[in-house]
Amino acid sequence: MRVTSDFFVSAFVRKAFATGGFASVSRKGAAEAGAVFISVDRMDGTLDLYGPAPQAMFMDQPQGRLFEKVLSSVDQEAVTARLAREARMDPDYWLVEVEARDGAVDLPLAEEDSPAPGGEDPNAFFKF
Repeated sequence: MRVTSDFFVSAFVRKAFATGGFASVSRKGAAEAGAVFISVDRMDGTLDLYGPAPQAMFMDQPQGRLFEKVLSSVDQEAVTARLAREARMDPDYWLVEVEARDGAVDLPLAEEDSPAPGGEDPNAFFKF
């Protein structure tokens, strides 16, 4: 069973603070199933944006959330424009902003060559 968006966001923010990082929720979406976007501020004027990976990418549907990098090393205007397009399609999305100089963020990614943190299980994100 997939956790709700509000639970996932809460756990993600707590995990960021527990590891000495900073994260804040700048937009709250639908508590049960709103799409979650993660904006990573690289502290050099550029940002990365992660969003939900399309479920059609997977033969076997994962139970947890998987993300993909939507934008890489762009300015704030590009992120704002991308999220404005998202809001027109689905206004119930979440936005979490993270500060990470190296751009590293601990998310379960849907890349073939990069397994989710903790192994192949996308639910491993919540295993500490």
